[in-house]
Amino acid sequence: MGQDARYDRTATRETEAYPELMSDLELTVDDRTLEAEWLEDNPDLRGALVDALPVEGQAARWGDELYFDASLDGQPERTSEEVPIGTIAYWASGEAIALFWGPTPASADGTPKAAAPVAPLARIEDVRPLADLDDGATVQIEPVE
Repeated sequence: MGQDARYDRTATRETEAYPELMSDLELTVDDRTLEAEWLEDNPDLRGALVDALPVEGQAARWGDELYFDASLDGQPERTSEEVPIGTIAYWASGEAIALFWGPTPASADGTPKAAAPVAPLARIEDVRPLADLDDGATVQIEPVE
């Protein structure tokens, strides 16, 4: 996929250089296909993921979180340990991408909580297909063409 202005990772939200990035991620988790929307958080890191697409890995499960190795060339601008259900985030200290669809062992309630701060990048609208996943699922993230 060639680099063009709509994927300019130096852009900020104010320049609105990402107007076409609002529903263009497709996740395949084993035999399940899900779509995700980009979040406005972390535009530099979001651009790094765009540059790396497609990404794929064998995921480990931690409660209702899957994560897999992925090294991105970008810096988180905004991080949090608690994230909304459906969040796709980058765990910089672990060099991994994580998908959250429910509580984790670190959660105090039903809100997903990461083991360490993560940088939200995108959001899966319907997380129900993830409910019965096993450890070791294959995850692929690619742009919607």
